[in-house]
Amino acid sequence: MSDRRCGKPIMADVLLMCQRDIREPERWKESLSAMRVLMISKTFMLTPAQRLLEWLAEMPNIDLTLVTPQTWRDDMGTLVPFQHAHTTGYRVISLPVRGNGHYHRYTYRGLRTTIAAVRPDLLHVDEEPYNPAAWQALWLASQRGIPAVLVAWQNQLRQYPPPYAWLEGWAYRRAAGILAGNRSAGAVVRAKGYRGPLTTLSLHGLDPDLWPVRSALPPGADQPFTVGFVGRLVPEKGVDLLLAALASLPPRIRLVVVGTGPAEQSLRNQARACGLAARVSWLGVRPAEAIPACMRSFDVLALPSRERPGWSEQFGRVLIEAMACGVPVIGAATGEIPQVIGDAGVIVLPEDPASLAAAIRCLANDAAQWQTLHQRGLHHVAAHHSHAAIARQLAALYATIETEKLSSEDGMRHADRHAWPG
Repeated sequence: MSDRRCGKPIMADVLLMCQRDIREPERWKESLSAMRVLMISKTFMLTPAQRLLEWLAEMPNIDLTLVTPQTWRDDMGTLVPFQHAHTTGYRVISLPVRGNGHYHRYTYRGLRTTIAAVRPDLLHVDEEPYNPAAWQALWLASQRGIPAVLVAWQNQLRQYPPPYAWLEGWAYRRAAGILAGNRSAGAVVRAKGYRGPLTTLSLHGLDPDLWPVRSALPPGADQPFTVGFVGRLVPEKGVDLLLAALASLPPRIRLVVVGTGPAEQSLRNQARACGLAARVSWLGVRPAEAIPACMRSFDVLALPSRERPGWSEQFGRVLIEAMACGVPVIGAATGEIPQVIGDAGVIVLPEDPASLAAAIRCLANDAAQWQTLHQRGLHHVAAHHSHAAIARQLAALYATIETEKLSSEDGMRHADRHAWPG
């Protein structure tokens, strides 16, 4: 990947600019044709996610700056600093935040001055419309006439108490566009009154180069066949359905479970009661860097998630990780799973161990079908869920919003020229 721009994080320079309130655009690399995009997000504190921004910075006519928290307090209470791992081609500004660690109650310090210094053409605010950080960025953008894009992941129609409901309604009226991470989230924002441009696009992609492809040949009929599950062990994920399906399958088919959670002991008890103890391996939590190797050891990955009141699968990232490794996937027809899989895997009935068992049996016995899904999964990820593919879609969306803004400004100037004097 070429380094078109300076690429080095200039956090110290930018913070100094913010402290002095310097408004000299010469301090920033500018182009007459490049669109200055300011992305505000805590997602990209995670180093693998930063690769998407490197791809986005490679897009023609995109001059990208990221604003992110200096530190974020994780669920264990640890302050995690931003790490400059994959920051080639774009600028990084790390700001302190109020309400650190509170996902839906935090705001940035110094954001007003940062926006004044960057002078963006577009804000991409990676927060839900009801989030105070989204409202803060949207308000500052509206003061300068800058279009702003928000995101939506909430796939349940929920009514929030004040002030969140007020912030959400105001955001829907002001946003230049919303990126829905799944189709249900898009339906929710429409049901709540949003009428602006809406695009269904998840930023939760991956770099296929980091997910080595397994052998293109499935195990033989006399060899063990491994079904894998990766995720939290909670009732919503349906591992009990997977165990019930396994009980009806031949002994050569075994299950490997990666993850832990409150349902683990009951699932272990179920496996013993069904006589499956020797056919199920419980690996517990594995570090992120070990997951690609786990995926490559599977012959199929299953995600039999079930609907719960107030919950359904928003995405199912393990599905695209498995496909990136050439592992066929099986998923229940719940939440966003069918859309994530498309025609690159097998969709089974929800809450139906027999349907799940039939899908596993088919892939274990039909080498041609297994190889077809092996190839389809690789192509599907590259075309829809790779960082490169997502960056192209984002750049196209930004260009559309910029064009609409310019058209609107031209229309206003035309109207002013032909207005009767008052």
